[in-house]
Amino acid sequence: MTVLSKTESIKNTPAQNPLKLKRIHHVELWVGNAKQSAFYYRKAFGFSQMAYVGLETGERSHTSYAMAEGKAQIVLTSPSELDHPANEFMKKHGDGVRDIALEVPDADAAFHEAVRRGAKPFYEPKIMKDEYGSVCRAAVHTYGDVIHSLISNIDYKGPFLPGYKVASAPAESVGILRIDHIVGNVELGKMRLWADWYSDVFGFTRFITFDDKDISTEYSALMSIVMSDDSHSVKFPINEPANGRNKSQIQEYLDCNSGPGVQHVALACKDVAETVSKLRANGIEFLSVPASYYDALPERIGDILTAEESQRVRELGILVDKDEEGHLLQIFTKPVEDRPTLFYEIIERRGSRGFGKGNFKALFESIEREQALRGNL
Repeated sequence: MTVLSKTESIKNTPAQNPLKLKRIHHVELWVGNAKQSAFYYRKAFGFSQMAYVGLETGERSHTSYAMAEGKAQIVLTSPSELDHPANEFMKKHGDGVRDIALEVPDADAAFHEAVRRGAKPFYEPKIMKDEYGSVCRAAVHTYGDVIHSLISNIDYKGPFLPGYKVASAPAESVGILRIDHIVGNVELGKMRLWADWYSDVFGFTRFITFDDKDISTEYSALMSIVMSDDSHSVKFPINEPANGRNKSQIQEYLDCNSGPGVQHVALACKDVAETVSKLRANGIEFLSVPASYYDALPERIGDILTAEESQRVRELGILVDKDEEGHLLQIFTKPVEDRPTLFYEIIERRGSRGFGKGNFKALFESIEREQALRGNL
């Protein structure tokens, strides 16, 4: 594989923001039982419930719970009617991410610009309103059955979005601050196609590229391109499988998800050790790495951690990497669904804007141990 230079974009598109993206507004998951999922995310991940839409609010087709911790917002939606598209989505994919919603100043203008630049429309701009005010919302397709909603606030001052009612259920915070990045898995040969799509439609540039020499083990490999907006506030790594002795983790995902989709959501925190300790106490399971990883860590990263921090990351199974900008600490959950598809990353950035290249081998070997237990390696 040809590796792009660090500053080269997929199509040499200059850094720009043609849709005027502000941030990730929320991530919506389509799930089999939104009420139970909301309980799980509240008790396990510390997301407080802030709003609700369903039968009691006059919505007959679906039930949704809006959850938040820090600036990270997720929506959990279940169908209430047989012909709701979530039924077919879950039949094919299981529970998973349906919508990566993006905030823009003008959803109507952003939608038409996206379509002009090559996006496939999902639904046209529409004004949504209730007693709290109005928003404009539209959506376009991206890889697999995932969409990007485009949302602009007109004068809305309610709990989440029009149609939702306040339904507060506070949670004990685990320290999550925001969504750091969202990773998509696509088929072999489609990574550059979707990287070009984000370049053409959103004006994203390539932030960094990893090939099968960077991300490989004895058994499997993958390739990845990280696409980012000009402010690096919206980052979407895109993975595809690479040839290896056995089935890669990306191919396992594609098989179990019945196609492309969101592999994991990375959640930024202020103190990863504190956050991981709370998550473990709440029952969240993480991938484990061997003691040899920590034995070799001082030689690889130097003395950037205190002795106390070094002991703490070893005890909790946290990975550490550094680059010219600083360092980061990260850890990955096991899949949170019965199918080995969606999982979460917890990340603390201390200057580094990277993605833990130095941790790839240890991470992959850990994932492969889990694949072997599932009979998929």
